Amino acid sequence: MVIAIANQKGGVGKTTTAINLAAAFARKGRRVLLLDLDPQANSSISFLDPRSVERSIYELMMDGQAPVEDSVYQSPVENLHVVPARINLAKLEAKLVGDFDAPFRLKDRLEPFRQHYEVIVIDTPPTLGLITVNALVAASHVLIPIQSSYFALEGTDDLLETIEKVKARPNPNLELLGVLVTLHDKRTTLAREVHEQIKTVFGPKLFDTVITKSVRLEESPAYKESIFSFAPNSSGAIEYGKLCEEVISRV
Repeated sequence: MVIAIANQKGGVGKTTTAINLAAAFARKGRRVLLLDLDPQANSSISFLDPRSVERSIYELMMDGQAPVEDSVYQSPVENLHVVPARINLAKLEAKLVGDFDAPFRLKDRLEPFRQHYEVIVIDTPPTLGLITVNALVAASHVLIPIQSSYFALEGTDDLLETIEKVKARPNPNLELLGVLVTLHDKRTTLAREVHEQIKTVFGPKLFDTVITKSVRLEESPAYKESIFSFAPNSSGAIEYGKLCEEVISRV
């Protein structure tokens, strides 16, 4: 199972979802690989010291001859490995443009990993460019986090259209795993109204699990921990645990 966490809007909880969903699967004893495809490298920084990273996803995708193991790092979470990003990933699209295999580069590089990992989670950048398309072509499922704010649904049509285009040709097996409401403040009327609006638009594709706003979720990456070790009794830990169960039930 390869899950791309995608939404071209920034600040909707993609990275928080990627790192904690990956950690939730790892806690269940699954062998998990987290791929950071965002040049901001927030997923990587959440688990690794950037100074320790010698080879990243950029080198993996650009150099087809190098051993894939050179780009894989053990995280502090048992069963969870990371292929990190660095700022040089921002140059990748310019390098790939015009290459006949450009949309398939990540899929091809992932092949050696598939037999070693039960779950691969991909954190994507806040764009609908070639890097995100690579993630969708390589994925078996896509999970869309949406913040319960006024502009929540803005741009989702473009994302869904991109998913359909990927399904139409390069990856017909891609499935929309579900839509996840994040950064939800249940105290406000607006958040509740937006949640209902999202439910109306996506129906059964909306996860029952809702990720509420949490200071603990924001703090945990600074300590290189997932929410499960940083604050195991927090709302964030409970909610991402429930999300993992829901994902398992859908796949």
